[in-house]
Amino acid sequence: MPERRPKILVVEDDAALREALTDTLELAGQAVVSAPDGEAALAVLGREAVAMVLSDVQMPGMDGHQLLRRVMAVRPGIPFILMTAYGQIERAVEAMKDGAADYLPKPFEPDRLLAVVARYLPAPDEDRAGEMVAEDIRMRAVLTMADRVAATDATVLLTGESGVGKEVVARYLHDHSARRNGPFVAVNCAAIPENLVEATLFGHEKGAFTGAAAAYTGKFEQAQGGTLLLDEVSEIPINIQAKLLRVLQEKMVERLGARSATPLDVRVLAASNRDLANWVREGRFREDLYYRINVFPLEIPPLRERKADVLPLAKHFLKAHAGLVGRDGFSLSAGAGVELAGYDWPGNIRELSNVMQRAMILAAGSRIEPDNLMLPRRSRPTPEPGQELEAEPKPAQIKDMEKTMILETLHRLNGSRKRTAEELGISERTLRYKLQKYREEGEFDDECSL
Repeated sequence: MPERRPKILVVEDDAALREALTDTLELAGQAVVSAPDGEAALAVLGREAVAMVLSDVQMPGMDGHQLLRRVMAVRPGIPFILMTAYGQIERAVEAMKDGAADYLPKPFEPDRLLAVVARYLPAPDEDRAGEMVAEDIRMRAVLTMADRVAATDATVLLTGESGVGKEVVARYLHDHSARRNGPFVAVNCAAIPENLVEATLFGHEKGAFTGAAAAYTGKFEQAQGGTLLLDEVSEIPINIQAKLLRVLQEKMVERLGARSATPLDVRVLAASNRDLANWVREGRFREDLYYRINVFPLEIPPLRERKADVLPLAKHFLKAHAGLVGRDGFSLSAGAGVELAGYDWPGNIRELSNVMQRAMILAAGSRIEPDNLMLPRRSRPTPEPGQELEAEPKPAQIKDMEKTMILETLHRLNGSRKRTAEELGISERTLRYKLQKYREEGEFDDECSL
């Protein structure tokens, strides 16, 4: 069955900017429809299956705020992103009380646009399990545990450094659960203005507070029948944590200004890069809420501790970013593979993704070379008296790293030279030559178990 991609409606009266926004989104693989004004946008909503609205604020006739209220009246809960000038940010924040999911202050870079869209756009109705890259034994162990808990409705607390892929694991849990056909709603609690956290999570009725011109379906209700990820859950204000605990315990949510509560059928996942136990000791996170969300803890190891994932992830990004750079068919040279495998990745998978996108832009052809990666040099500390700094890696050390990477990859792929050459981005002839050299050096034996 072909994938049905969710459509984004772009509403912008400036024809050149509307075309630029549309091109950026389509190059990233998104399905887009557009409208030059609010009235045309409402007409599109009436005939198209739109999953997100991206609208300018300043437009003739119906402006973005008026369009927001009209859309929320007919499509409550649809992600609505406002594009606004810096001088209008205060009004944009107020618009979030009317149901806007987020706002983009102009001017913004394409990467910022794509990041916001990726956060709020519902996933395509396809099986996304294949997107999980996990070759390293430590990550395979995490997935084994994830498989066990996915089939239940237990609350999972995902922890790990920023950028390790906590949201990817959360989607994996959803995709392997009985709720896979329901919505997956991810909310970054750190990105919500403090005065809007309660209304964003739990929703509000029209007139619940000053500026609430329309009712708003909160994130819990948007996730009915599916999964809600509370990303950066540690950033929820302490005064809102009590209500969150009550919602989790009672499985009922009461909108601001409502007279009755709504029953919930939602599986809740939480994620944090903080040491929540320490935050509990410091009084920054409620102890009872911590134990309520920490039913099944899953710690995602940093990328530097799962080296076998680096090259498979790099190759995954070479395919995933093809739309962003406008060409595909990229491969890694052996030297680039050595550079990637030898780097510590303090920014984890997010940093690796950025590095690969940059390398694809810089590459003269389809082969990624070490210079294209532009990996930062490790800072060299000032030596203490009597100490000497560690020297830069010598060519012999680089060759040892290459040898280790080749033999480990060959071992992981059960001795398949063809697959090893493909994964390392080298020819089988080059691989045979290198293995012959290792054999002569006593480092490799065809008869031994690889």
